[in-house]
Amino acid sequence: MRRTALALLAATALAGPAAAADETAQIGYVNTAMTNMGLTRSHRVVVERFDDPEVRNVACYISQARTGGISGMVGVAEDPARFALSCTATGPVEILPGAARGERGEVVHESSTSLFFKETRVHRFIDEQRGAVVYLAWSTRLVEGSPFSAVAVVPTAR
Repeated sequence: MRRTALALLAATALAGPAAAADETAQIGYVNTAMTNMGLTRSHRVVVERFDDPEVRNVACYISQARTGGISGMVGVAEDPARFALSCTATGPVEILPGAARGERGEVVHESSTSLFFKETRVHRFIDEQRGAVVYLAWSTRLVEGSPFSAVAVVPTAR
């Protein structure tokens, strides 16, 4: 019984990251500064890809700064609120009926950038009038009075 429970727990732990990999995939990174004479992970800029679950054939790429050093290795570092966003059509763009419309948009991606309370979020807005899907990335932390943000636009077939 105990062995079965441990095997089930291990399988669940291994399945968790695999499921998350389907949502967001790390494409690559560059080291931007060596920390602790190269003994710990360096500061990096990481490029990740995610797909919009309600808009078919759209892939978004976000690059974000990641803090290195010991705190970065153990997951307690606060990453800078700096990022870039680009989205592209990978085929005919199809907005599914469940996609939220309206001026509040819908969150399609979240990435934690500190242990407590700071995230990068990507909202989707649908501009029916111009035939476009608009993605807005923003930080939940204020930087000098306002959040950092970036925008990307993907045209749709009319």
